[in-house]
Amino acid sequence: MSAISELNVTPLIDLAFSLLIIFMITTPLLEHTIPLDLPSQESPSGALQEDRRHEQISIIGPGEYYWKEQRLNREELLPVLRELGGQITPPILHIRADRQLPYQEIVTLMDLLGQHNLTEISLDTAVGN
Repeated sequence: MSAISELNVTPLIDLAFSLLIIFMITTPLLEHTIPLDLPSQESPSGALQEDRRHEQISIIGPGEYYWKEQRLNREELLPVLRELGGQITPPILHIRADRQLPYQEIVTLMDLLGQHNLTEISLDTAVGN
């Protein structure tokens, strides 16, 4: 009788496929739950800077914002922006706004961000619609 000199990789392949299926199922669930009708863009933008922190502000109506999952009005948002602007390396802010929202609301938010030295922003859009 001779010893088996090969490594059985079948269980490793099964594990890899199981993990792949788990990630494929859970990834769509990680998307944001605030329903917005985002404007679309023609082509995807450049790659995100992976070494920087990214935060998100959603605009759902005139003067109505979401910071992460918390609903805020303009006055409640100001202390959050003041704190972010005071950081050594402020995060890159992603602005999500409903397609039907007047553009002036986005400009007003961008003015607020500029007043607090938060100049690195991204306007999020729906890809391919």
